[in-house]
Amino acid sequence: MNTKDRLPGLENDPSAQMHTLEAVMAATIMVMVIIFTVQATSLTPLTSSTANAHIEAQLQTIGQDMLNALDYSAYGQTSSLKNDVLNWNGEEYVWNGTHYRSRSSTDTLVNSSIADMMIFVAVERGIAHNVEFTYLRDTGTTVTLPYIYNGEPSNNAIIISRKVVLSDPDIEDPAVFAANTTIQDMDVATDLYNIVNVKLSLWRM
Repeated sequence: MNTKDRLPGLENDPSAQMHTLEAVMAATIMVMVIIFTVQATSLTPLTSSTANAHIEAQLQTIGQDMLNALDYSAYGQTSSLKNDVLNWNGEEYVWNGTHYRSRSSTDTLVNSSIADMMIFVAVERGIAHNVEFTYLRDTGTTVTLPYIYNGEPSNNAIIISRKVVLSDPDIEDPAVFAANTTIQDMDVATDLYNIVNVKLSLWRM
């Protein structure tokens, strides 16, 4: 008894072969669609991580431009950034919606190029910002003091910094300056008074 006698349904059926071929083709198409979908799902400007990276790059450029403008000085002149450090009274200022007000008194921050730049660029664009001054002690340790404070930076905040070199001739009254800012002469044997690192933090609210 041969196989055809036992299983008469196994004869060559063109219809069954077509169904089998269609099933194989359908499975192949489904696999190809899945592969294409996975490969096509890349980061686009609408995805969260790319949008954050784009915003951070913009903030980095804005911050660098601001510090570059503030640190520019004509030959023989003092930059606006350096003048702000020299004129600082040691107080911390917070934006209250109209101006920067001292945290410890009713004083407002005036005659500050940094404050003017922050209002013109950062405040107008809804960019939160902090400005800090970091200086060296004669022991080699660093101290960071807030100048403008707008809250705790987010995880996507960017930081730009610029070093300002202070020399003894820059300080009109070293005793008063040190008393107000706690920034002291780190090397009394030379004209170098101190190096202040102005750190600007920017982030989106």
